[in-house]
Amino acid sequence: MLKKIICFLRARIRKCLLEELWLEDYIRMGMRVGQNCSIQPGVVFDYSHCWLIRIGDNVTIAPYAYLLTHDASTKQLNQYTKVGSITVEDDVFIGARALIMPGVTLGRGCIVAAGSIVTKSVPPEVIVGGAPAKFICTVEEYARKNNELLEKKTVYDRDFTIGGRISAEKKRKMYEELINDIGYVV
Repeated sequence: MLKKIICFLRARIRKCLLEELWLEDYIRMGMRVGQNCSIQPGVVFDYSHCWLIRIGDNVTIAPYAYLLTHDASTKQLNQYTKVGSITVEDDVFIGARALIMPGVTLGRGCIVAAGSIVTKSVPPEVIVGGAPAKFICTVEEYARKNNELLEKKTVYDRDFTIGGRISAEKKRKMYEELINDIGYVV
């Protein structure tokens, strides 16, 4: 318990020193976040208009994704900054370093590939990727493809994870087996 308190205090001190914003700061400003969401380290929400962001339930946002609700490129042209809401519906996955632009809705169950720039709304249950993001396939097609690969590729159990306290030998083995290949881990 004492360790948790110390960690909490260190984090809050870091926040003060670095002026780092926490999820609760965005929520206090009006952003809405649903239940059972996994928002990874380094995700950036547009602080200047964070109340325009709505995130549903069971959403995963991978590290360093960026949700931008304003576009100041118009400021020099007409003295106004363009703004738009971002709606992330339930069961969405946003990959690492993806950029979601103003005025976008990510439909229920969609997947945004890592590094994508999403400038238009995404329908439910599809996968988009690229810059700008384009349709890749449906989530159903992606699941079917991965289930087929799961039958052919190496599958690793929990012993091959940090939580399973992976050994140095297993790290080496896993690396060598996955050179120019993929596998799956529980």
